[in-house]
Amino acid sequence: MFKTKITELLDIEYPILQGGMAWVATAELAAAVSNAGGLGIIGAGNAPGSFVREQIKKAKELTDKPFGVNVMLLSPFVDEVMEVILEEGVKVITTGAGNPGKYIPKLKERGIKVIPVVASVALAKRMEDIGADAVVAEGMESGGHIGELTTFALVPQVVDAVSIPVIAAGGIADGRGFAAALCLGASGVQMGTRFVCSTECTAHPRYKEYIIKAKDRDTVVTGRSTGHPVRVLRNRLSREFEKLEQMGASKEELEKLGEGKLKAAVVDGDVEYGSVMAGQIAGLIKDIKPVKEIIEDIIEEAARVIENLNKMR
Repeated sequence: MFKTKITELLDIEYPILQGGMAWVATAELAAAVSNAGGLGIIGAGNAPGSFVREQIKKAKELTDKPFGVNVMLLSPFVDEVMEVILEEGVKVITTGAGNPGKYIPKLKERGIKVIPVVASVALAKRMEDIGADAVVAEGMESGGHIGELTTFALVPQVVDAVSIPVIAAGGIADGRGFAAALCLGASGVQMGTRFVCSTECTAHPRYKEYIIKAKDRDTVVTGRSTGHPVRVLRNRLSREFEKLEQMGASKEELEKLGEGKLKAAVVDGDVEYGSVMAGQIAGLIKDIKPVKEIIEDIIEEAARVIENLNKMR
């Protein structure tokens, strides 16, 4: 029922990708998602190539299914990370924060699928022109770095603008969201916040609990004045950000305040002074369970939703 261009392109059972979240998307989570029929993705973030290689090797020990790596193109280690990906034979990469164009020829030579994350129609078209195999159209409901358009507005416009498959992201955490994305024309979905609250995710328990306790309006967007807005759950750090921005703090001051704060939240469990990145859908997430159950529940619920829609015709 859910065989799409994305399941065919990536050789996966279900058209569900896991977001490549820095510090969160480790080999353990990526392998669990791939083993459950989706596409797990290791988040390279700002890590050096040696760390990414370790994660890839660990994932290979945990799964024999395809998995990917998310590459942040602004990373100071991006060139060496790309070399590691080529050497290790990773099947898929997703990219963010930049243009992957100069790397695409080599990646294509090795048969590696390239899927940039985009926040606008113009960027989606540009990525298609340079040879991307698909795009992730990510709405501003998502956690972490965001654009300006909502998922519901962005996805159908991108679908109409490009001929390559489109993956919807931002504000999706259950079967209803999955089914809605397919109705918008997407060939699959990418989820981040829902997979943070999984048994296999190595994020600190306090980080997960903070998401579970969140309500519908508990996320805020910080950093708009820097040109790089980030969605996080409200805490003392976010309030300090808001205060500094209102006072007209410089980009350098704000970047210094945010330095190392994602690791503080994810690894150390500091949910007051750490950056608790999470999407607006956090208010819908109420439990922590194995990845396999999360994916099975989504597929079963989506099938029911679509069946009920067919009955209404």
